[in-house]
Amino acid sequence: MALRFFIILAVFLLLQVYIGWHVDLFIAAAGWHVPGGLFWPVFSVVSLGYLLARMLRRVLPRAAADGLKWIGSYWIAIIQYSVLLLPFADLAAWVLREAALLSHRESILWTGVAVIAAFSVLLVKGSHNAWSPVVRSYEVNIPKSAVGIRQLSIAAASDLHLGTTVGRRHLQRLVDRVNELQPDLMLLPGDVLDDDVTPFIKHGYARKLAEIKATYGTYAILGNHEYYGGGITEFVRAMKEVGIPVLLDETVTIADQVYLIGRKDKTDRGRKKAAELVAGLNGELPIILMDHQPAAIAEIADAGVDLSVHGHTHRGQMAPNHLVTKRIFELDYGYLLKGRLHAFVSSGFGTWGPPIRIGSRSEILSIIVRFESESDNK
Repeated sequence: MALRFFIILAVFLLLQVYIGWHVDLFIAAAGWHVPGGLFWPVFSVVSLGYLLARMLRRVLPRAAADGLKWIGSYWIAIIQYSVLLLPFADLAAWVLREAALLSHRESILWTGVAVIAAFSVLLVKGSHNAWSPVVRSYEVNIPKSAVGIRQLSIAAASDLHLGTTVGRRHLQRLVDRVNELQPDLMLLPGDVLDDDVTPFIKHGYARKLAEIKATYGTYAILGNHEYYGGGITEFVRAMKEVGIPVLLDETVTIADQVYLIGRKDKTDRGRKKAAELVAGLNGELPIILMDHQPAAIAEIADAGVDLSVHGHTHRGQMAPNHLVTKRIFELDYGYLLKGRLHAFVSSGFGTWGPPIRIGSRSEILSIIVRFESESDNK
C-alpha cells in the first residue's frame, strides 16, 4: 500500500510539473515575465490547494481552508482536462513549427489560447450542468399488494455533498424542485455530506432539508463520504432532531404496507448482508432498499428486494470518467430490471471536487411505483 501511495503521489506531482511548465511557457510567449521564484510557489499552492485544505483544515483559519478547497476543487478539473488537451496542443504546436506556419513563440501562444478557450467552454458548460438540476422520471410496476396504496411517488436525491462547495443555494434548489413534485416519499441515498460535518451543522442544512414536504417523510442513509469525515454521530443526531431518520441497516414500514430498508455503506465492514436485512420481513409486501454504492445489485436482487436506489458514481461527473464507472459497476447510471428488482442509480444532485459536470447533470429521481398483485388482474 505504501508503494502504491508513493507511485500515485509521484505521478500526481509530475503532472503538476507538466501543467506548470506549460503555464510558464505560455506566460513567457505572451510577453510577460514572472520570476520562477514567484511563479512556482504560487503555482504549488494552487495545484495542491485541495490536499492542503484537507491536511491543514484544523490548523488554518476557516476562511483560508475554505478558499484553498475552492481553488483546489476547480484545479481537479484543470488537471483532468490538461491531461487530455495538452498532448494535442504540444503536437499541434510542433506541426505548426515544422510546417513553418508559425514561429516557436507564436506556436506556443496560439495553441495556448486554443487550450484556454477549450477550458472556458468546459467550465461554463460544466458549471451549468452542475448547478441546473433536472428531474429524471420513471414508472415501474411491482406485482405485490399494498393495502390502501395503489401507487407510491418517490423522489430521490443522492450525493448532495453539502459542505464548502455545495451550499445553501443549491440545497434550496433541491427543496423547491422536490416540493414541486409533491412526493409521497423522499429518499437521500448517501453522501449528504462532503466529508466534513462542520459546515452542515454550522449552516443548519438539516433544517433546510426538513423543509422538503413528503407525505410519508424523508429518509436518509450514509455514503462513503460520511465515513471519511468522521462526523457520523453528529450528522445522525442533527438529522434526527429535524425528523429525518438516518437508517443504519434498519427497516421502517411506510403506511404499514411498504418496507423501506436503509443499508450502511460498503465502507462499513460491519454492515449486514442484504439477505440478513430482509430476513423476517413479510415477502408479500413491497420491499424498497437504499444502498449508496451500486456494488451489490445482484446480491440485493437475490435477497428478494423489489426496488433499490443508489448513487455514488456521479456518472463519472466529468467525461470520459463514465467509461471507468461503466467498467466498475454492473449499473453505473440509470435503470436496470434484474430479475424482479427495479434498480436505480442516480448521477447525484451535488458534486465532489469541482462543481463541474461534463456528460452528466445534477438530477433528482422521480419514481412512480404502482402496486398490482396477480390477484388484482384476475
